[in-house]
Amino acid sequence: DPVPLPRLGCGSMGGMMQSLALPLGKGPHHVGCTDVMVGRTRQGLFLRLFYPCLPQAGAERPLWIPRYEYCGGLADFTHRSRRWCAPLLSVVIGSCRVPVSWNGPFKPCSSGYPLIIFSHGLGAFRTLYSSVCSELASWGFMVVALEHRDHSASVTYFCTAEAGREEWIPYQRVPQGQKEFYFRNKQVHQRAEECVRALRLFEDISSGKSVLNVLHQDFDLSVLKDSIDLTKVAIMGHSFGGVTAVLALVKEPGFRCAVALDAWMFPLENALYAEVPKPVLFINTEKFQTPESVAKMKRLSSRNSQTKIITILGSVHQSQTDFTFLTGKLVSRIFGARGTLDPYKGLDITSQAALAFLQRHLNLREEFDQWDNLLKGIGDSVVPEAPFCRSNL
Repeated sequence: DPVPLPRLGCGSMGGMMQSLALPLGKGPHHVGCTDVMVGRTRQGLFLRLFYPCLPQAGAERPLWIPRYEYCGGLADFTHRSRRWCAPLLSVVIGSCRVPVSWNGPFKPCSSGYPLIIFSHGLGAFRTLYSSVCSELASWGFMVVALEHRDHSASVTYFCTAEAGREEWIPYQRVPQGQKEFYFRNKQVHQRAEECVRALRLFEDISSGKSVLNVLHQDFDLSVLKDSIDLTKVAIMGHSFGGVTAVLALVKEPGFRCAVALDAWMFPLENALYAEVPKPVLFINTEKFQTPESVAKMKRLSSRNSQTKIITILGSVHQSQTDFTFLTGKLVSRIFGARGTLDPYKGLDITSQAALAFLQRHLNLREEFDQWDNLLKGIGDSVVPEAPFCRSNL
């Protein structure tokens, strides 16, 4: 699998307590977040919504790993024994919290916030990109972090019609004897369709339809009704989610552009490259990409002059996830989560390049064009295209 969280070593138990040092968003808005599950079958949707909110004294912060079961899912994904690895992860990272207001009071916006739908990578789930999602929300976006049900999340679940019953969907490896491309291609189509359904859900909310959140959160979705600008919608994702974002552009005209973080291009069939109608910003890390994958990105940039490819130096594949912000040797060893670039700097480059690109293609009236140089690969720790020089990492 292309995004293995690196091998878990027992490591020393000393200095084990980790902390998650996720940064507060740098934009002008406070950020709130809530979980939304619609439907009582796996055809429904499950997502975490990050949104601009009103400041609130003593606001609760949500857990980063939302349930113990996700520790088991991460253990399975990393080929570790659930028996020892899940409780270890739970002790080490189970109490980490995200610096946003859980179910915080929504900040209405008469002109409407633009909408970003975010697709996670293989073995991840809806909360593992909280740093980039909350950063974008702090600049005035509604960000919908999906949890996919195609067996690519390390684990996920839905609530059945029976009171209180949950059905869990485990991570699935490529079945023996099956070609990986066919297995992953089917998944990427399901994922892109879930992204389209997420857009439909927010169209329903925006039109005032009553939407039942089966999780019964203390957050009333109807408050969003007049505050979403559905003419300004982008799709974004990391790794498997990056290629999902590219495919979603083909499936849904409502998505005006895509931001693909270290996209894993392998699962997309060749015939579709000619059909990607909108611009894509590829933000690559120094360590992950292969010449084959970059060649596929270049096929898109050769067709659309607005499609850009940049590479962040000193970064590894996990640099674009929250794992890069975990302090302490144990988890760094478990998840191999750090390159040589300071993680806060990496997040700044990623989010500022994304904001500059979104301003350009969603016609935003902000000052995000101050970061336009990043789109040309000009700046500290960033280069244009995808250089295959020998990495210093």
